[in-house]
Amino acid sequence: MPPDQRTLDQLSLTREEYDRIIDLLDREPNEVELGMFGALWSEHCGYKNSRPLLKMFPAEGPYVLTKVGEENAGVVDIGDGLGVAFKIESHNHPSAIEPYEGAATGVGGIVRDIFAMGARPIALLDSLRFGPLQVPKAMELGAYHADAGIPTVPPQGSLLGKTTEEEAARNRHLFNGVVAGIGGYGNCIGIPTVGGEVSFSPSYSGNPLVNAMCVGIARIDKLVKARADGPGNLLMIVGADTGRDGIHGATFASVQLDESSEERRPAVQVGNPFMEKKLLEACLELTEEHHEWIVGLQDCGAAGLTSAAVECAAKAGTGIIIDVAKVPRREAGMTPYEVMLSESQERMLVIVAPEHEAEVRGVFEHWELHCETIGVVTDDGLVRIRDGDVEVARVPAKLLTDAPTYVREGVESPAIKQLREYDVSKIPDVASAAYNGSERRSMTSDLLLQLLASPEIASKRLVWRQYDHQVGTNTVVGPGSDAAVIRIKGTKKAIAIATDGNAAYTYLDPYMGGAIAVAEAARNVACTGAKPIAMTNCLNFGNPEKPE
Repeated sequence: MPPDQRTLDQLSLTREEYDRIIDLLDREPNEVELGMFGALWSEHCGYKNSRPLLKMFPAEGPYVLTKVGEENAGVVDIGDGLGVAFKIESHNHPSAIEPYEGAATGVGGIVRDIFAMGARPIALLDSLRFGPLQVPKAMELGAYHADAGIPTVPPQGSLLGKTTEEEAARNRHLFNGVVAGIGGYGNCIGIPTVGGEVSFSPSYSGNPLVNAMCVGIARIDKLVKARADGPGNLLMIVGADTGRDGIHGATFASVQLDESSEERRPAVQVGNPFMEKKLLEACLELTEEHHEWIVGLQDCGAAGLTSAAVECAAKAGTGIIIDVAKVPRREAGMTPYEVMLSESQERMLVIVAPEHEAEVRGVFEHWELHCETIGVVTDDGLVRIRDGDVEVARVPAKLLTDAPTYVREGVESPAIKQLREYDVSKIPDVASAAYNGSERRSMTSDLLLQLLASPEIASKRLVWRQYDHQVGTNTVVGPGSDAAVIRIKGTKKAIAIATDGNAAYTYLDPYMGGAIAVAEAARNVACTGAKPIAMTNCLNFGNPEKPE
């Protein structure tokens, strides 16, 4: 029986996309297959609306070692056989519902993406956006302008939108939880948080942007791919046992937040940084010391085991068989659907050469990690999911990873157009003849104090003092500077890293705002004496189905 609209909405699938799945399979999908399609065709995993645009980015250069979209992170060559792996990604929706765990698991996920490459994480950064933490006081500036009949703020659509006491209280809860979550996870796992940025605007009230970046270092000849090459190789899952937390997390991250979003709290994952630390060290022991024992390595992140296994198979042009009955679980009665879509944290999928299964298991047991062999690589291109002797799903891997793409026409919002056309010259300068000497001195003092008190300008020490930015003893220049500088231990090299972006510029002029973000980040890196050689991005947009 075809699913109802509520089921499709939960899976972030349209009715047209469901019909396309039927055409591709030449039959209706069963529950497990539909869940897998929903997860992998979500915007979060499939980039349905952004992939056509992302292809326009320049992605090649003299230092670049990876191809966009083929690996967990980008890698650049810094000479002497060393490469720097780096990536930034968002965890916005989970952080809006459960700020501490949402931010903490965002850090955990980006760290796993880096050591899945065979790189040792050496630094974390973050880029955060929140609504105002307090209700702005009536601008004293208004008193100076009122007598002259001069408008004090731009028209409708202003970035200076109103904030209620209730919204400000919620924003403070989100701010405190997100910052604590980033610090809690990063501090426990022993990776310094060395830089980032924080900005505030009514646009983000109740819906923060939480972007986490991780940087790692690896020997180029020890890099690992996220591919399930070689029929007969084994699929091993290691780390935390699988639970029901995070189910539909990928599809949740692909829909719009509304009044019902609180019901999605179970889709927010729960992190364990101490488990992750053991997982990190065990995986790096394999990649650095026993590289020939494993074929591939992948994080069980968004869409969990579905994404990890299917994407590895699709990239290699192979198939896989997984027996969910062999997946370690921490909850009784879990269905194949739940096991395949769970986003329980601190889990890795390892593609193991069968002749080294015992040795790989020995490494994980040394680090007190639970691992099980749950499947095998095949040569038929099919993803076959079993529950013991019963086959519960059979789908070509390429169909699952070939999400439809959309190129949509955008329409500029009239409010933004009006705001951009606002004549700022209507606001007089403090030197204007409209004010006499005493008024001018009082106004100048008030404005200076207002500017210094603005969260946009004020020191962000409150944030970064909650992070351990010296752990590892490699931080040369830490938070509060133009860019962080991290030494590469055992060499005479160092790398400079920064995150930057100006939401107001991008709001008013998206093209120029994007260009300015790139230029600002490059300048900040250059100010340390470093040469900018590569960049990555994490673009956070609203609902692409809304033209404006």
